[in-house]
Amino acid sequence: MAKIGLREEWDFALHLPIRYEDETRITRVRDARIGEACQIEAEIIHNEITYRPRRQLVVQTKDGDDLLYLRFLNFYGSQIKQMAVGKRLRLFGEVRQGFFGAEMVHPRYRIVTENEPVPEVLTPIYSTTAGVSQTILRRAIDKSLAALESRHVLDDALPESIRQNYRLHDFRASVLTLHRPPAEASQLSLIERTHPAWQRIKFDELLAQQLAMKKARAARDKKSAPRLIGKKKLSPALKNALPFGLTSAQIRAANEIAADLAAPHPMQRLLQGDVGSGKTIVAALAAAQAIENGYQAALMAPTEILAEQHYRKLSALLQPLGVTVTWLTGSLKAKEKRDAIADIAEGKTQLAIGTHALFQDGVTFAKLGLAIIDEQHRFGVGQRLALREKANITNGKKNLLELEAHQLMMSATPIPRTLSMSYFADLDVSVIDELPPGRTPIVTKLIADSRRDEVLERIRLACEAGAQAYWVCPLIEESETLQLQTAVDTFENMRAAFPDLKVGLVHGRMKAAEKNEVMAAFVANEIQLLVATTVIEVGVDVSNASLMVIEHAERMGLSQMHQLRGRVGRGAKQSMCVLMYHQPVGEIARSRLKTIFENTDGFEIARQDLLLRGPGEHLGARQSGAPLLRFADIERDVDLLDAARDASTWLLKNDNAAAEKHLARWLGSRQHYLKA
Repeated sequence: MAKIGLREEWDFALHLPIRYEDETRITRVRDARIGEACQIEAEIIHNEITYRPRRQLVVQTKDGDDLLYLRFLNFYGSQIKQMAVGKRLRLFGEVRQGFFGAEMVHPRYRIVTENEPVPEVLTPIYSTTAGVSQTILRRAIDKSLAALESRHVLDDALPESIRQNYRLHDFRASVLTLHRPPAEASQLSLIERTHPAWQRIKFDELLAQQLAMKKARAARDKKSAPRLIGKKKLSPALKNALPFGLTSAQIRAANEIAADLAAPHPMQRLLQGDVGSGKTIVAALAAAQAIENGYQAALMAPTEILAEQHYRKLSALLQPLGVTVTWLTGSLKAKEKRDAIADIAEGKTQLAIGTHALFQDGVTFAKLGLAIIDEQHRFGVGQRLALREKANITNGKKNLLELEAHQLMMSATPIPRTLSMSYFADLDVSVIDELPPGRTPIVTKLIADSRRDEVLERIRLACEAGAQAYWVCPLIEESETLQLQTAVDTFENMRAAFPDLKVGLVHGRMKAAEKNEVMAAFVANEIQLLVATTVIEVGVDVSNASLMVIEHAERMGLSQMHQLRGRVGRGAKQSMCVLMYHQPVGEIARSRLKTIFENTDGFEIARQDLLLRGPGEHLGARQSGAPLLRFADIERDVDLLDAARDASTWLLKNDNAAAEKHLARWLGSRQHYLKA
């Protein structure tokens, strides 16, 4: 039960059903509709074990004049004894037409006496895990509900004025209704979560989330951070060193960040921008502002390829201006790693760039003023907290002033407005909503893999004209279940198809040094065609690459395809992304391909992605441990979200005790994660 998050009584109370079965009525065999679940009561008239076509227990039952056969392919010796002639069974399952007539295969059943009353409420079906049956789970939930009721824990925690203002149903009644809905309740409204009981639960969940975010924001505003006031030294020098001018969106974002850094409390800002919009330069300007104030900056990226690219790009810009940049990653040799850690601890390093190695136990910063996290949704909340907490330590001792580092998060997976209103209520958001001039739009083509030869010819022509190309495969090694072509096989096939071209291979199982060597050769145009898995999804920047083929595109997520597509179109050449799909294509995959084909705007793609997949991917939720919304749907429940936001403001101002009680009920110890 702990596996599915059921530890305390309260967890059981909020483990709400995913659907219901109607056992409040009994259907006659003659009235049962083929393929529809129903409940039938019948008497056993015969049972036997048969061996054709395989060993199975066949039980013949009678309902009046009608026969119903039961077949059990997996059964125990005790079951055979249970199925004694003359016993009455209450069966639940789908009736279908079998060889001898109406039959049920592996129905749910229980032995009953004649005229035993049927339940008065719908039977809840809960999500569960191996080893926990519905019966065991129902008993545990009923026991927890009874215990909570006896101690009045289910009583309403919200003031009467809030309940009346937003026309909310009573909390206790809502929980009990969802666990034991009366027979006359609309199953449709229960399943679609439009029932008033569901509305109350969803409102409470959104309210807890809004309260937590607002409290986190208020707590942050009370904390101290170094005032990193722009000194007009390093930042202007960096701007002058750039070979291009900043876009108005970059200037606006840089100014918002600069103002936050100059404030005496910690910045917590999300910098959003579509693929290729120039977020790295804005981050570099923020780092320069920290460094010119005598503080260190750290930039953490989720993959070594991306981290190294940041290192190369920022070293080239900042080292000529006298900034010491240090590279720290897990794959460094022991001595290099020791030297890097020592430089960071002694303060010789002004900008540290690396992967999650930056927040490991042995790493301490002399004076960390700014933590920058790229592709923030790829890190777990615990990891983001760990880097932030490095700022409270100076040479192994707590900083006497308890200064906290400013934090800048970057994401090329744009967050739809409703999601940022909800999940980032405690964050400030800057958006870079225009691409640098000179970027040509990327042409997207949808092509079935039956036209593979045409695609190969397109690659040949592009590479012969001096351009470079990517070929992206979704798997490294053959999977019998998915039957996808692998990167390794594709690499061999490409070398055979293009003997005159230099073909490279990059995938996640390669050692970092090998991977980096191949990428460096591709950047230097020593490799014309790069076969890769999705490790190139983020951050790889090769302006000469103008053609990308994504194989088995129907199996990829929207944001992933958009990120991959953004690896081309980074120079002045007309670029193309070919989405090659294998038929037949399922409905969801078809809608994904249609969306990516019709849209180049990352925000619209993110909105569609949210509708298809929910918020988890955008937030890095899988690995976060943060309280993701379990019941409310951000797109469908915008009205409830607005109401919860208003109610949270009122509660924090007028009834702090009720706000605390509500938070404890819904989040408990998980509030810690909201700091990240």
